[in-house]
Amino acid sequence: MTGPLDVKLASVLGDRSAKALAKAFGMATVGDLLAHVPRRYARRGELTALSELQVGESVTIVAEILSVTERTMRARRGSILEVTIGDGRGVLALTFFNQAWRKADLVKGRRGIFAGKVGEYRGIRQLAHPDYELFEAGDERDTGPQAQQWAMQPIPIYPATSTVASWQVQKAVAVALDTLGPLDDPIPAEVRAERELLDHRQALEWVHRPDDDRQWRRARDTLRFHEAFLLQVALLQRRAQLREQPATPRTPGAELAGFDAQLPFELTADQRLVGEEIARDLASPVPMNRLVQGEVGSGKTLVAVRAMLTVAESGGQSALLAPTEVLAAQHLRSIVATLGPDRAARLRPVLLTGQLSQAERRSTLLSIASGASRIVVGTHALLGDKVQFADLGLVVVDEQHRFGVEQRETLRRKGSVPPHVLVLTATPIPRTVAMTVFGDLDVSTIATLPAGRIPIVSHVVPLAERQELWHRAWQRLGEELAQGRQGFVVVPAIDATTPEDDPDALEPDADEAGAGGAAPSGQGADAARRPPASVTELTPLLRSHPALAGRRVEPLHGRMSTDEKDAVMRAFAAGDIDVLVATTVIEVGVDVPNASTMVVVEADRFGVSQLHQLRGRVGRGGVPGLCLFVTSAEQGSLARERVEAVASTLDGFELATIDLELRREGDVLGATQSGGRSSLRLLRVANDGDVIGDARVAAAELLERDPTLAGHPGLRDALDRRLDDEARAYLEKN
Repeated sequence: MTGPLDVKLASVLGDRSAKALAKAFGMATVGDLLAHVPRRYARRGELTALSELQVGESVTIVAEILSVTERTMRARRGSILEVTIGDGRGVLALTFFNQAWRKADLVKGRRGIFAGKVGEYRGIRQLAHPDYELFEAGDERDTGPQAQQWAMQPIPIYPATSTVASWQVQKAVAVALDTLGPLDDPIPAEVRAERELLDHRQALEWVHRPDDDRQWRRARDTLRFHEAFLLQVALLQRRAQLREQPATPRTPGAELAGFDAQLPFELTADQRLVGEEIARDLASPVPMNRLVQGEVGSGKTLVAVRAMLTVAESGGQSALLAPTEVLAAQHLRSIVATLGPDRAARLRPVLLTGQLSQAERRSTLLSIASGASRIVVGTHALLGDKVQFADLGLVVVDEQHRFGVEQRETLRRKGSVPPHVLVLTATPIPRTVAMTVFGDLDVSTIATLPAGRIPIVSHVVPLAERQELWHRAWQRLGEELAQGRQGFVVVPAIDATTPEDDPDALEPDADEAGAGGAAPSGQGADAARRPPASVTELTPLLRSHPALAGRRVEPLHGRMSTDEKDAVMRAFAAGDIDVLVATTVIEVGVDVPNASTMVVVEADRFGVSQLHQLRGRVGRGGVPGLCLFVTSAEQGSLARERVEAVASTLDGFELATIDLELRREGDVLGATQSGGRSSLRLLRVANDGDVIGDARVAAAELLERDPTLAGHPGLRDALDRRLDDEARAYLEKN
């Protein structure tokens, strides 16, 4: 694959500029540079609103020079050049030490682009030693039509670094565009014509060097579709490849029929529908690759157990991978209880975790390898080299977002032929994310909850406005306990120090350490500096609180041994513990029907999905659920808005969309699961659902006509260029 976009930057820009761009942005080719599209567009005639700039923010702004003064420093030899720039309403100071020669350029009345980090000195905001580029002298004073066009022409503002400014990127882009040869368009001509898209060369020209707003908007629309189309082609190709692999068909029989007959309740309509979809997949000679999403308590685990029974009917084994030892142990107890003693004796479900004794581990491994155990539940210990299956027919991954791609793939490869894969998540996924991050999976949704579930009532406890509500929260918990119920208290950390990783590598206390170590966006510097509330700190305080006098309050966290955690959970489930003070180790799967109340301390340290998952631990029996989100976040802050959003609705899909908007979609073509880094350049799955859906339709139609893309060399080259080795490996394993 060679073409104009594959030309090395050094041959176009020279070694020095190429090395600077490689170091700042990881660019190597002309294609890399031209894919670095502007963040926004400014105008020479429109000044930046300086009053909106925040201290500590790195900015690139358009402003006018208002004054220039030079003064001698008293304490040491040298001078300070002080420049004031403004937008007609606010001012910003520029400070240069021992650079008096800049007076020749920095003349009152001139306009330009200034870049730097906003600081503050004696109450005045400033940029110290900023980078800048002034507009050509004299042009801004003209009054004719050309001057008006000059003033309104969009100026691209690029993502920049402290070493490479926006206008340096702009100059490099201009050189690359001037030397760029003809391009093969990755989008087929009929697709472009139907959607009135620009050709690729024109889109690159207009996004980087527009004459007006219409041009860059059309260019961005075209390039946004390019990105969505390439991603969907890659995902759909992967989907087709998966369906080319052979799998052992598994059909339901007497085992599943007998199980269904003994259930003490009716399956919901969604459970029946999803069960039918899974049954069709399992009966197919190609591997199932299905994601089942559903609200907390919607019955996903029961659907998975029915799939395991179908596999067991033909002598196959199922492996359920759970993110924590607590959840794995509960899954095993729940499965055994659901199967009933006779069926459990035949299928011999076993638990494999990292905390088993050598003798227990040896016995469990033998039962798995011989095929005696048809159902295996475990944590990351299932991924070990010594774990061998006789006939692995089904892999069930619970809460898939807790596992890396490598871990899921390691378990899948333990089958002699590709096993069927069923992924469960209680974190509802917006349709656009499902089409991008999980584009090669079939998606099923269980939206309805079992009959008898009473909605959970949620309240924000705003300590920033009313500190006395801290004690009222514990009084409210005590009132629930007085009615014979139980409660959870959830905190961000194990203790005041940074927590050690749990021996179980997938235990979420590693995440808890992160939650305690830094405040989420919008929480504020004070919150980031103070230690988070912890299990070890809060447990003795609650034991001595008057509202909880005489109550048994016990801790639960990831540093406890497997036996300790299991003993605590058993005691809590039996009603011997009134209040469990825990980390997010109880976020998923823990099921205690008598637990009616949850108090989340420092709720602003948790994400939207986490809070929703935690809340789902209460109200699972016949009693109303109550969740109190205690927060010191200021009203109007992003952290407070996040907590209030969760308290305002029980709709997990609505919250998932909010969460996506706050956290972005993560790296859909690499290992990152969520957060700031994203391989997407222009596409945003939170906002571009229509574009993604349209691109998927176009990609599917194209691949149906030309599965190997033999007639579309430009598209093949673009895929090779877009999907590096890491991205291809990700798609192979996902």
